[in-house]
Formats: sequence, C-alpha cells, structure tokens
Amino acid sequence: MTTRYDRRAFMGYFASIGLGSTLLPGVLWGRVADGAEITAETVACAEEIAGLSFEPDEREMMVKELRDQAGQIAELHAIPIANAVPPALAFDPFGVAGIDVELPAGGAEHAAPPPRRGPPPSRPARVEELAFMTVAELSELVRTRRVSSVELTTMYLDRLERLDPSLHFAVTITRDRALAQARERDAELARGHWRGPLHGIPWGAKDLLAVKGYPTTWGTGPFRTQTFDEDATVVTRLDEAGAVLVAKLTLGELAYGDVWFGGMTRNPWKLDQGSSGSSAGSASATVAGAVGFAIGSETLGSISSPATRTGATGLRPTFGRVPRTGAMALSWSMDKLGPLCRSVEDCALVFGAIQGPDGRDRTVRGAGFAWDPAIAPSSLRVGYFAKVFDRDDERYTNKPFDLATLDVLRSLGVTLRPAEVPEAKYGALGLILSAEAAAAFDELTRSGKDAAMTRQTAEAWPNLFRAARFIPAVDYINANRLRTLVMRQWHELMRDYDVIVTPTGGSAQLVATNYTGHPAVILPNGYRPDGTPVSVTFLGKLYGEEKLLALAHAYQRATGFHRRHPAL
Repeated sequence: MTTRYDRRAFMGYFASIGLGSTLLPGVLWGRVADGAEITAETVACAEEIAGLSFEPDEREMMVKELRDQAGQIAELHAIPIANAVPPALAFDPFGVAGIDVELPAGGAEHAAPPPRRGPPPSRPARVEELAFMTVAELSELVRTRRVSSVELTTMYLDRLERLDPSLHFAVTITRDRALAQARERDAELARGHWRGPLHGIPWGAKDLLAVKGYPTTWGTGPFRTQTFDEDATVVTRLDEAGAVLVAKLTLGELAYGDVWFGGMTRNPWKLDQGSSGSSAGSASATVAGAVGFAIGSETLGSISSPATRTGATGLRPTFGRVPRTGAMALSWSMDKLGPLCRSVEDCALVFGAIQGPDGRDRTVRGAGFAWDPAIAPSSLRVGYFAKVFDRDDERYTNKPFDLATLDVLRSLGVTLRPAEVPEAKYGALGLILSAEAAAAFDELTRSGKDAAMTRQTAEAWPNLFRAARFIPAVDYINANRLRTLVMRQWHELMRDYDVIVTPTGGSAQLVATNYTGHPAVILPNGYRPDGTPVSVTFLGKLYGEEKLLALAHAYQRATGFHRRHPAL
C-alpha cells in the first residue's frame, strides 16, 4: 500500500475489502471488518469525513488507541441488545440547572377523569350513526346502557374491515380480543360496575405498542412477524380503564412517514393523499370513524403532522408523562405517547387514563392531572408568536385561518400577548435524533436486513441510519449540551405564559418543543376549498396539560371544526 495520502486510492482500497460503507469519521468509530489493519493512512482517509486534519506524527500516535477502540467496538457488537433496553443516560426536562418546575399535585395518577355530564345523547336509529361521536358522548350512551359495548365494537370492527382496503390504516384487526372484552364490559355494567368514561369504548393502537398474542410489526417488513409476551403499559392501562382494543393501526416504517409494508395510509378527506405520519393509521382511523380514539406517538412531529393532515385532535404530552414500556424505541430522549381523538375533551379523558409512572420507564415522574374544562380562558396567560402569524409569505396559505383563530380567542376574553420563538441553531439538534435512532436499530443496519424495508430513498431510514454512523460521539454529546441551552431559553419564555398559540408550521416551534419536551395540542381550525383540514397548535408549560387542554377545549367548543367528518 502506498504511504502517501491519496483519498481516491484509499477509498478504492476500502471498497475492495468491503469497507466502503462503514468507513467512519475522525477516529474510525465503527467496526473494521475482515481484520483490516488501522494505519496512519486509514486515519488520514477518515479525517476528511470528520472534518478534521491531523499531522502525520499525530496520526501515528493515534493508531494503537484506535486499534484498541476497534476491539472494544467489535466486543460491543457481539452482544445482542434488544430495542427495549434504554441507555444508562436518561433525558429529564427538569434536570438542567436553572429549570425549576412545580409538578401538579393530587389525584389518581392514571385514572381517567369523568366526562362532562349532561343529558345523554339519544340512541340513533342506526348504530353506525354513532361512528363519529366523541368518546364523552359514547361514554354516556354505554354507561346508561342505551348502546352496548358489543354493538359499538361490532360497528367499529365492521367499519375497519370495510374502509381499510381504501385507507390502509390497519395492520391487524383484533376481532376476537375485542369482542371478548366488549362482552365482559357489558356484563360488568349489568352487575353495576362502571370502570369510568372509557368503559366499553373501542380504540386503536399504533403498531409500535406491544399486544400479547398479536404481531407488533413497527410498520416494516423485517419485523412483520415479531411478537412480544406482554402488553405495553399503555395497553394494560386502557384495558384497566375498560377500553376495547379493536385494531393495531399503521405507522410509517419504524415511525417515519405514512408508508409501511402494506402501502400508504390515506387521508380520509382526500384518498389520493397520504395521511402523513408516523401515527398515520391512528389519525386516519379516528377521523374516518373506524375507532373511538387511538394512541399515537411523537418523536419529531408524528402526532402533529397526521393531526394536521387529517383534522384529528392530537395531544403530545410533556416528555416523561406517559410510560413507553412496551413501545418501540426510536429516540429514548424524545419519544412520547399520546392520544389522537375527535375532540380535546376526548384527549383529556384518554390522557388521564394512561399518564403516570409505571415503575419501569424511569423517565416518567409522578404528577396529578385534574381535567377541568371550566377553567375560564380569560384567567389564563396566553401568548402568540406574533411574527409567525404576521409573516408575508406566499407559502403561508393558512394565514386567514390562523388569524381567525386569534379572533376567536379574543372573543372568549383572552388577552393575547406577543411572544417570540427563541433564536437558536435548532438544526444542529438533529444529530441527537439521528444518532439515537441509528443506535436503536444498529443491528438492522449492520446485518443488512435494512434492505428489506419498503422505502429505500435518500430520506428514508436505511440511508439515514447508515449516515448516522458517521456522527462522532463527541458531537452527539455537544448537541445535547446545545439542547441544555435551548431548554433554558424555552423555560424562560414559558415563565410568562400558561399557553402559547402558534401556527403549526412556519417556525422552529415543532422542532424546538420536541427537543425540550413541552406539551402541545394540535386541532383543526378550518378547511381549505378542497375540503381538507388545516390546524393550529397550542403549546403548554412542562406538565401544564391542564390549562393547555382547557384553553384548546374552549376554542374548540366555540368553533366546532372538530365536528365535521369526511363523507367516505
């Protein structure tokens, strides 16, 4: 081998021994395959990717340490580590110096609050006319035994089976489990036992939640026959609350987008359009009236985006409120589980049933949650990102809807105070998600099984996982240090507000708040001329779901956009 550094020559050499796709930056973090020797020349080749430059004597000095590191990495790769195993370091929104947040106190930690009690709806002539009712309305019909859980469950199962061929929102329909649960819920009511507002209500689980006895596919071919021997905590809690699981719903492959191994999940308002993702099936099935509600997840927009596309109402809770035990891990420091529903009140009822520690997901803190829809909007400190609403941009086609949202809030007695999105280099935070996601699916990449995934484009996971192996560990750590600074900025901003209203797109808020862990409600605020919905986003304080949901609920009751549904 030549001793003069020649990039093309060395790249050709690595390609010839099968290392062309695994040559890693800086100090060759990854495995050196087939016993290839690390030399000063290979270090020089790797420097270009890492954006570094060393002197010849420095390279020579590094060689022994790099060979030792290669042995350590080879030893690590020989150990099978399941996706469910978290790293020893856990993200904590409160763990940054200078952030002091008072947790809400009191109340059962994961008991669904009661719905508003009013005259129960009348039973319609046809059970299918119940398909688009809210959980709160269905709950009263079931509780008063005007409608049985079996009737409701059978209706939703039939709609799932009838609509799935056109919408592609179901991976597995859990008919036997659902009907058995529904019969038991009806029997309990006959004995005078009512579990709460979710008693007998059919729901769907994003197929990254483990359900014993059924495949948990994570939306991708390599895992389409995968099963687990226990239910996810969220599934167990909804069972305890009396809800009836009718389907495991689609997600884009490994929680990205709306394309999975069964095709593209569709928007019920526009069947030639995807429902966006990754909680694609959860949003689509809810809006199509095929489930009473659904559970989705968000790492970087996976509740927000499909809620926006389909007109569902989504709650992305504070990071650390809902246990992720039994859910696929994509990013241990960012993943959040939350409901996709037909109303804000429904989100509150479901959230109350699933939030709180389970003793296994160590990121979850204990805190009370008291749903109070009677909180007066005028009593809340509400901000809005004025520059984002006021921007003149031909791409900002939702501006009339968003400005109308502000008018509605003012009509409710809200005094809107201008706020600004904190300035930061948010793009650099992307290293965190990329590195954690690649680590979560490291074996998939190294084994070559990623080739069996449906999407093989430049922006899809197989390519992103490979590219992420070039992220130096030093830069991953420093990206998290930048995250600390961003968290402090947002904490200072939110000191002055209970809720901030913002256009869903057009600013860095979505990226920023997913990294800081702040909660959000995404709900429809209008419909375009072609009939498709648009959304607005309400942001809350860390663990501030009570006031956040109260304001969103007041807005929703004043507008009624959530009452529309597609004709299908």
